[in-house]
Amino acid sequence: MIRVAVLGCGRIGRMHAANIAAHPRAALSMVHDVHAPAADAVAAEHGVPTGSADDAFGPGIDAVLVATATETHADFIERAVAAGTPILCEKPIDLDPARVARCAEAIAGASVPVQIGFNRRFDPGHRAARDALRAGEIGDLQQVVITSRDPAMPPRVYYAAAGGLMRDMTIHDFDLARFMLGAEPVEIFAVAGRRTDPALMAELNDHDSAMVVMRTADGVQCHINNARCAVYGYDQRVELLGDAGMLVSGNRKPHEMRRYTAAQSEAAAPYEFFFVERYAEAFRAQLDAFFDSIETGAAVQAGFEDGHCALLLAEAAYRSLREGRMVRVEEVTQ
Repeated sequence: MIRVAVLGCGRIGRMHAANIAAHPRAALSMVHDVHAPAADAVAAEHGVPTGSADDAFGPGIDAVLVATATETHADFIERAVAAGTPILCEKPIDLDPARVARCAEAIAGASVPVQIGFNRRFDPGHRAARDALRAGEIGDLQQVVITSRDPAMPPRVYYAAAGGLMRDMTIHDFDLARFMLGAEPVEIFAVAGRRTDPALMAELNDHDSAMVVMRTADGVQCHINNARCAVYGYDQRVELLGDAGMLVSGNRKPHEMRRYTAAQSEAAAPYEFFFVERYAEAFRAQLDAFFDSIETGAAVQAGFEDGHCALLLAEAAYRSLREGRMVRVEEVTQ
């Protein structure tokens, strides 16, 4: 059994702790949070001890999952690699590309598994679409369209640490785009708006909606559209268009029963509420891949460099927003 420590016991940390506790190859061995009551609650739920962050990198722990505040991620990655402890760290690695670059230098050459929490790569539908593309089912890829819309605006306090829409929300879509494209975007153009809560977004210098267009060196196009508030539910779709057909990975519902009455036709259940429900299988598959890397030495499927590249795309998108033009990604990597 792989003995895992969980650092961070907020919403996503609690979910990870429960998944680890239920995993047949792992044992939840310790939890930690700077807010002691949060750690105490998770510890009590699973019958495990609380401990310090230092304890996570000591004897008796085989791997660590980090779901703490963003500004701690790079530090914990460096500590894990120095201790020889495999780590699965939530995104982003940091909000500052310079800090990510220093972290990359600090861990360069290490063989310790470092996986970043881009769970959407592991969604069964998204992965099936990508596999079918790679198998040649739709011929040459022409376009990728990614729709990612949240069901409601997060609370005000969330924005203080989020780092902006592109680094917090769109970063998942940047990674998914790279996963689907199989090539690096070289150009990016972004527009963003303040449509749901203009006053709050202006005060925080943030956005609640965005559209991004990217292009690879060989001309494949990718369009990402985001919204913080879609009143009909959590909207998660991917479309791949090739010269021989199309592949779609669609939304998920609790069930597929439909109602037909005098007042409505094909009325269906609402989409899964939010990311914990919609991507439940993906989060579990993400853990499977992480544990495979630990046990077999297999390469991680969403590694440090993937986190770095996604953040650089976010930086390029922000430059496009500021300057109102198409930006070459190399402009933010030089």
